[in-house]
Amino acid sequence: MKVGYRRVSTIEQNLDRQELSGCERVFEEKESAATRDRPALQEMISFVRNGDTVEVYSIDRLARNLQDLQQIIAELNDKGASIKFVTENLNFSGTDADPFAKLQLQMLGAFAEFERSLIKKRQLEGIAKAKERGVYTGRKKQIDDNRIKSMKSDGVSITQIASEMSISRQSVYRALKA
Repeated sequence: MKVGYRRVSTIEQNLDRQELSGCERVFEEKESAATRDRPALQEMISFVRNGDTVEVYSIDRLARNLQDLQQIIAELNDKGASIKFVTENLNFSGTDADPFAKLQLQMLGAFAEFERSLIKKRQLEGIAKAKERGVYTGRKKQIDDNRIKSMKSDGVSITQIASEMSISRQSVYRALKA
């Protein structure tokens, strides 16, 4: 079976430019590749079987970290699946050990990781400058500490507070310390 995986980083971005042809099933998500913990990626890895081919538009769509990239490919290969990167025209399978393809993968993966670190650096610099100008205040607080404290003083248990406010118990404890 030919399986596709498409990813963009934000909700505003569009998946259309990542053309994958002939895939019987395509997994798509709008998540940052800064982390490997992405629902569609995990679902795709669980879905593929021996003999399947996973098609990804480009290496940086699968991972922005060389270690994650290599682990994902190894995990797919261990399941007997191969992976094809359309833009780079690279193929990897558990039975095919092409040293030149592996070198290209590591170089391109390293560039993707480098690009990600530059993005992060620019983002932090922008936040620092915005803070200096007083226009950046950070993310809005999502949890009402006063309500939690009020509920606690009314005798409501930590578990009940967490359940009613749809937050974790740890968040309740954190709010009570504030």
